[in-house]
Amino acid sequence: MTPEALPTSPEHPTSPDLRSSTRPRARLRWWREVLYVAAFYSVYTLIRNHGVASGSGAQAFEHATQVIHAQRFLGIAHEQSIQDLFIGWKPFISFWNVFYGTAHFAVTVGALVYLFRRMPERYPLWRNTLAFTTALALLGFALYPLMPPRLLPEVYGFVDTLRVVGGLWSFESGAVAKVSNPYAAMPSLHMAWSGWCVFALLPAFSRPWARRVTAVYPLLTLFAVVVTANHYFLDAVGGAVVLAAGFVLARSFTRWTDARGTEGRRPRNVSVP
Repeated sequence: MTPEALPTSPEHPTSPDLRSSTRPRARLRWWREVLYVAAFYSVYTLIRNHGVASGSGAQAFEHATQVIHAQRFLGIAHEQSIQDLFIGWKPFISFWNVFYGTAHFAVTVGALVYLFRRMPERYPLWRNTLAFTTALALLGFALYPLMPPRLLPEVYGFVDTLRVVGGLWSFESGAVAKVSNPYAAMPSLHMAWSGWCVFALLPAFSRPWARRVTAVYPLLTLFAVVVTANHYFLDAVGGAVVLAAGFVLARSFTRWTDARGTEGRRPRNVSVP
C-alpha cells in the first residue's frame, strides 16, 4: 500500500476531504472529541484484554506455527536473523524497546491533535478511519489470537527484549500484565497506526524533509516490532489490510454523517450536488 492508494490531499479533485469540506459541518468541540476517543479506547481495551479477544495460549501457539510456515513458504521468515544482528547491542535494543512502547501512542495522539487544530476539514474522516481500523483489528484479535515471537519456546531462537534488556516498562510488570493481551498480534496495530499517521499527516507538510521523515515512520515502526520480537512480518501485512478497510468504511460513514448533519440546514433555493 502506498500513499497514492488512499486519497489524502484536500486539493485532489476526487478527495473525500474536499467533498466533505464543501458542506457545512457541525463545529468540532475538543472536549467532545476527548470524550469520544476516551470512551472508544476504554471499550476497545476492555474487550481486547479481558473479553472475546483474549484467546488461549494453545490456540495462539498453533496460529504462530501457521504464520511461521506461511512466511517460510513466502521466503520472508527473517525476524530471528534480524534480531540476532542487533541483540548484543543493549543500548540500541533498549532504545527500540522504548520506541515500541511510546511512539505507538505518542505519535498517533499527536497526529490526531494536529489534525484537529490545524486541518479540521480532514479531521472527521481520519478520526473515523482510526476508529474503524482499530475496531477491525479487535475483530482480528478475537478470530486469530497469535503468539508473538517473544513468547515462543526457546528453540525458535527469539529473545523477549523487554524482559531481558529492558526499557521504560515490561509486559511482566504488575499494571501492564493486568491490562495487556499477549496474543493480540494479528494484525499489528503498531503498523496500522503508523500507516494512518502517514496518510493523515503527509498533506500537512510541504517541506521535502518533513514529508520524508513522515513517510519513513512506518519503516521505523516495522523495524521496532521485529527487532523486539513483538510481531511477524505478516502481522504488518495484516495491519495494512485493516487500515485500508478502515479507510473505506470511514469514507462511507463520514459521507453519511455529513449528509445527515447538513440535512435541514440547506437554504431552500440552493441545490447541493
